[in-house]
Amino acid sequence: MERFFQLAVLILLASLQSCIVTKRKYDDMLAQKVKTEGELADKSDQLTKAQNQLKDLTEKLTKLKSDTTALGEQKRSSSQKLTDLNKEYDQLNAYYKNLLNNSGKLNRDLTQNREQLFAIQENLDKTRKLNDSLGTSLAEREKKVKELEMILSNKDKAVLDLKNKISNALLNFKENDLTVNVKNGKVYVSLAEQLLFGSGSIEVDTKGVGALQQLAKAIKDQKDIQIMVEGHTDNVPIGKKSQYMQDNWDLSVMRATSITKILTKAGVSTNQITASGKGEYSPLVGNTSDQNKQKNRRTEIIITPNLDELFKILGTN
Repeated sequence: MERFFQLAVLILLASLQSCIVTKRKYDDMLAQKVKTEGELADKSDQLTKAQNQLKDLTEKLTKLKSDTTALGEQKRSSSQKLTDLNKEYDQLNAYYKNLLNNSGKLNRDLTQNREQLFAIQENLDKTRKLNDSLGTSLAEREKKVKELEMILSNKDKAVLDLKNKISNALLNFKENDLTVNVKNGKVYVSLAEQLLFGSGSIEVDTKGVGALQQLAKAIKDQKDIQIMVEGHTDNVPIGKKSQYMQDNWDLSVMRATSITKILTKAGVSTNQITASGKGEYSPLVGNTSDQNKQKNRRTEIIITPNLDELFKILGTN
């Protein structure tokens, strides 16, 4: 376009040279030329600016298209998320409404469960305290058991030692006349009738007195024992009755009393000894023969260790 204007100006000048014009007209035409060139320069600047603006707009359009595509992807992603969120919202809303509908029952259940929990906690505390108490009690009981075991062991040893001491003291007598045994923690000295008494008599003969004196010597220093003298008979009624002896029971008691007096006279403490009689009512064997009846006619001296210490421990149980 610039070349076009330049060509036009040259043609115009050539025409002017070939023509005769006035100076005024010439000046006008020159001024017009300058003006036209200025306008041409302005249009060129405007064109350049327009071209630069067009370039910027083209770049912006390209970026806008790219951004539009990205936004479209984001919109589709957001739409999918919105759909998912709406679905989740609907589920949560339905669950919430269901919870609201069941809130009354849940509150009741919660209250009931809380009460049960408190009851369990209370029971647990009681059980814990009881367990602690039982632990203490168990320890005390174990201590008492050990003490009892020691006492019983000592008692058993003392009883066995006493039995051996009595047996050694009565070695001179026949086994048919007397026996010494340990039963239920006690020493049983069983003396046959033929060693002590004549038939129906309550007087101890000389041989029997000797045996009782030896027995008294073996036990008189034992201050931690109790002695029971028991008289026994067979079931044959006594031959001679008197004011003080009507039957076998009276006979058994009187015989026990006679033996008791001999033992105490020989040194056994009266506070440690008791006389009793069981007559025919505690036989060793059935009174079915003379031999069996002879076994039943006896005196048993039962020596029991003092269990006060044992009873004291049991009493604090």
